Amino acid sequence: MLKHDAVGGILLLAATAAAIVLANSPAADWYESLRSTKFGPESLKLNLSVNSWASDGLLAIFFFVVGLELKEEFVAGRLRDPRTAAIPVAAAIGGVAVPSLLYVLVNLDSGGGALNGWAIPAATDIAFAVAIIAMVGRFLPPALRTFLLTLAVVDDLLAIAIIAVFYTDDLAWAPLGLALLPLLAFGFAVQRGIHAWWILMPLAFATWTLVHASGIHATIAGVLLGFTVPVAAKARRGKVRRGKAAEGGFHAHDGIHGAEGHGPAARFADAWSIPSAVIAVPIFAFFAAGVDVGGLSGLAESLASPVAVGIILGLVLGKPVGIAVSAFVVTRIRGFSLDPTFRWVDLIGVSCLAGVGFTVSLLIGDLSFGEGDDRAQIVKVGVLCGSLLAALIGAVWLAVRNRHYRLAGRTHDLVRDGGMTRSSA
Repeated sequence: MLKHDAVGGILLLAATAAAIVLANSPAADWYESLRSTKFGPESLKLNLSVNSWASDGLLAIFFFVVGLELKEEFVAGRLRDPRTAAIPVAAAIGGVAVPSLLYVLVNLDSGGGALNGWAIPAATDIAFAVAIIAMVGRFLPPALRTFLLTLAVVDDLLAIAIIAVFYTDDLAWAPLGLALLPLLAFGFAVQRGIHAWWILMPLAFATWTLVHASGIHATIAGVLLGFTVPVAAKARRGKVRRGKAAEGGFHAHDGIHGAEGHGPAARFADAWSIPSAVIAVPIFAFFAAGVDVGGLSGLAESLASPVAVGIILGLVLGKPVGIAVSAFVVTRIRGFSLDPTFRWVDLIGVSCLAGVGFTVSLLIGDLSFGEGDDRAQIVKVGVLCGSLLAALIGAVWLAVRNRHYRLAGRTHDLVRDGGMTRSSA
């Protein structure tokens, strides 16, 4: 039961609701004190707040699982054809460019450095987006979730690149270069079939620590580690172990496990899916989602600011427009087309859901204005309202499409059963 995406989604939304309630209640001081409590060795630059440990550390586990999923898809799944993979990649680029452009247009005459926040609506919060589609999209085509995963990961990689280039004044190249050593050692070990936790865990932690010390958002380490894990299982003693992939496999895609059995990427994803969905992501949401809106008066005042308007328009309107238009342009090129299992109307629903910015958007907001700036609170309100609105629109849209596929599946089953009955007669 815990491995089901919907369970993780329920826990995620419950943690989010609890955080918002606490941040706007008499317990707000206690909640903020808990978030800001620091621990960890300063010598390794790991004396971090609880909030930072959750967003940079625990969320890396989630990104590790996502990296494993995408590795399977790119190597042996739906994305192994570059023409299929190019569409969500192009959509991610459009989904970053158009929201940023909308924000700039809204804040052109604002002055006071408001344009520093141009990248705030550029990011998609993959944890929230995947949780929502899991809750409302049980009957949606699996390829649609893969499209969202690819889109969101590329989107986050672009956002992290933007942070590194435009919002990081002191990028440390030495730790970043040194991070390659444990990363390569981790990849070499898993490629050789070494899966002992006491070998892999220290290498993974070393990679994460060095990436964090470089100034780049440390969750990128999770994706990179996931990409090093091989997909195909090696045959042992010349015997092919058939049928193991069918025993509760990670995904039922043809060719991912094949005749070689349950591959390392699938086994790792299966092992880490519960810690990711049940522990890491809900804890991250509990500490990330606590935004104090300042009551009704503070909320109204913040929403009247061009900064908040630009963020909300970017997330709610810019994301779906940028994603859908970019995907449409690419599919006009000969040889490029959507996965045949879903339609454009489904892609638009996913595009709306991609407007859930939250984590990285809040991070870019902090880097853009800083905690002492009056606009820091406005950014939080804009990100929260824009993300909630995008989540609501995307969830309702996909729930309607989910009902369509559920009814279509029932009709197909009735026709099939009726045909079998007539054949038997």
